[in-house]
Amino acid sequence: MTNDVSVDLIAEDRFAPVVDAFARTLDETDRSGAALSVWLDGQPVIEARGGTADERTGSPWRPDTLSVVFSCTKGLAAIAIGRLLESGALPSLDIPVAEIWPEFGAHGKDRVSVGDALAHRAGVPAPRVDVTLEQLLDGGEFARIVAAERPLWTPGEAHQYHAVTVGAISAQIVARISGLSLGGFFASEIAEPLGADTWIGLPADLEPRVARLVQGQPAEASPPADDDPDAEWLERAVTLGGAMDPDLLGPGEGFNDRELHAAEIGGAGAISSATGLARIWSATVAETRGVRLWSTETAEAIAQPRSVGLPFFNNGPGPYQAWGAGVMIPSDWDPYLTPASFGHDGAGGQVAFADADARVGFAYVTNRLRDMDRGISVVTALRDALG
Repeated sequence: MTNDVSVDLIAEDRFAPVVDAFARTLDETDRSGAALSVWLDGQPVIEARGGTADERTGSPWRPDTLSVVFSCTKGLAAIAIGRLLESGALPSLDIPVAEIWPEFGAHGKDRVSVGDALAHRAGVPAPRVDVTLEQLLDGGEFARIVAAERPLWTPGEAHQYHAVTVGAISAQIVARISGLSLGGFFASEIAEPLGADTWIGLPADLEPRVARLVQGQPAEASPPADDDPDAEWLERAVTLGGAMDPDLLGPGEGFNDRELHAAEIGGAGAISSATGLARIWSATVAETRGVRLWSTETAEAIAQPRSVGLPFFNNGPGPYQAWGAGVMIPSDWDPYLTPASFGHDGAGGQVAFADADARVGFAYVTNRLRDMDRGISVVTALRDALG
């Protein structure tokens, strides 16, 4: 274990190799950092952190440091929808989204089920119209744009990752059923009961706790062919035609911007500590701090495989991700802990999930973008430790 790692908790000696694996992910501690939290049977068993939260000041990663967790937000939105399913306010994942949000039924999307929409099967991963940052930050306006889109394929017949647009769908489902915004419902039903430092829409007074994101090395990949018709759609799924930069940070502030931290961007904008994220996932599979968010039946319904294998666009060679209703499920892309795992990774290298069989809640949070292998390597060490 390196001196750059502060260990707040190792409940048992068998977890020491997991912390060692975590320490090995901190190879740029002068500019970035990370935190790890693991809960077992509703109790914390590992809390560790290390590296730098803000390279401009050299401030270290502290127990209460927060970070943007990018697409881990999709998993949190799925937890919120699971709460609605649990209570009966959402009768089934198989009802059409348009029964909840009538405008979404435009252009043949009227039969898209909630489950299929959350599993990236709705056919609207990227808008044809250029979306501005202002429109993205205005959740209602962005939702209007998504609802008005003509699908790129017959909904339900294929899947393609809806990198940002699925957040608008999730937010509208939650808002129209509960009467609260996604961030408001998430706070009152999930984060606050658990005392979790996790927000979809960060209050201004917490901004000083947020780690500053830094760009990692881009993954090596062959440039798309000039005649590849899918390349533009894949880029638009992230950029929305102008709202965001492809690398999420430059040339402006990107996800370091206070405006984005404050916005309730349901596909990418949550901000959390590792402990808050792991505690929330723990509560989907085990009573945690007196709270159980989901029953076994709800977890099984959300995690049921819906989208696996080759996506609609040419994403290049596998491995490919797999999804249930709003959650990533084990695949060659990320095997997680066991076949009973479900959660969501983030573009910044974050990994967060629960495992129903092992009764684990896990979160690896970092402010250095890219390199998913870091978090996955820690999960591998945990799998070995649990036997």
